[in-house]
Amino acid sequence: MTDSVMSKAATMEIPINSNGDTGALAEDDSLEQDLQQVMVSGPNLNETSIVSGGYGGAAEGIIPTGSIKGPAVCYNPEFNKRIPVTGFGSNMQHSTSSSSMTAEEATRGVAVEKYEAVKKWGLNTYKCTKQMISERFGRGSRTVDLELEAQIEVLRDTKRKYENVLRLAKALTNHFYNMVQTQHALGDTFADLSQKSPELRDEFGYNAETQKLLCKNGETLLGAINFFVSSINTLVNKTMEDTLWTIRMYENARLEFDAYRSDLEELSLGPRDAVTMARIDAAQEQYQVHKEKYERLRSDVIIKLKFLEENKVKVMHKQLLLFHNAISAYFAGNQQQLEQTLKQFNIKLRPPGADKPSWLEEQ
Repeated sequence: MTDSVMSKAATMEIPINSNGDTGALAEDDSLEQDLQQVMVSGPNLNETSIVSGGYGGAAEGIIPTGSIKGPAVCYNPEFNKRIPVTGFGSNMQHSTSSSSMTAEEATRGVAVEKYEAVKKWGLNTYKCTKQMISERFGRGSRTVDLELEAQIEVLRDTKRKYENVLRLAKALTNHFYNMVQTQHALGDTFADLSQKSPELRDEFGYNAETQKLLCKNGETLLGAINFFVSSINTLVNKTMEDTLWTIRMYENARLEFDAYRSDLEELSLGPRDAVTMARIDAAQEQYQVHKEKYERLRSDVIIKLKFLEENKVKVMHKQLLLFHNAISAYFAGNQQQLEQTLKQFNIKLRPPGADKPSWLEEQ
């Protein structure tokens, strides 16, 4: 049966003409098609044997495929050469191993990078903690800018006082709002009694009109106070807080700068061997980096403090004038002056029933 299969394979591999001679192949494409047909319909190279001779060879010429090393080949007597058959297990194994090595190298690179980041963070934290403890117990020196630190302390004290003004203004707004709501309800009650009490219609009517007028002026004053509270809140919790955030960054940079400065000073006092000199060079480089960071943030703090002071004076001048004029006009009963104050500061009141913002305003 093996001879019949191999005879079929050999017959399909080498075309024979009518005279029994081997026919010449016209084009390389026909050779490639014949080879593909042999590989598809012929015997499996991994399960059978390869005939070392030509067509109809002896049985002892059969070589088991398991003993063949290297890539598989098909032998064509017409061209007297072996044609390698590629695309088998060796190339696939090499490709798989290469991709596996690439994935391992990438994973190892990420792990090394994370380890270096954690190591750097730990070393920096250790140095800063050591410096902070030394300063706390009076054993370490720190860089001091007396003028700048005085300005920072003034800002923090100003922020505390403005927060107190903001708290009291919010309390005033809540109390006054409740009073206006009470006046509104009282005016409605007087008006209802005016209709149901003919003998006291005029008296109830006068009081109803008075309460409605007070309620209207109270809503106008509430608009002015709400604008005042909103402006103070922006100044305290946004503008001042932004400057204080920069100050905190500056103070952290100052601590790091002093930590690396102290480290460099300690190394400079030690022996000057090769290992110590290498450590001194590395410490000098880190010291220079943190010195530049400290000076840059110091400059940012000085600029922000200057602009904050200018902005604070401008905002508070406008808001204090608004608060004084509105309060004075309301308690003097001068409705025209109260409305003129709101127009002067471009304050627009919400119409009645518009306490909830529209869906466009919420976007």
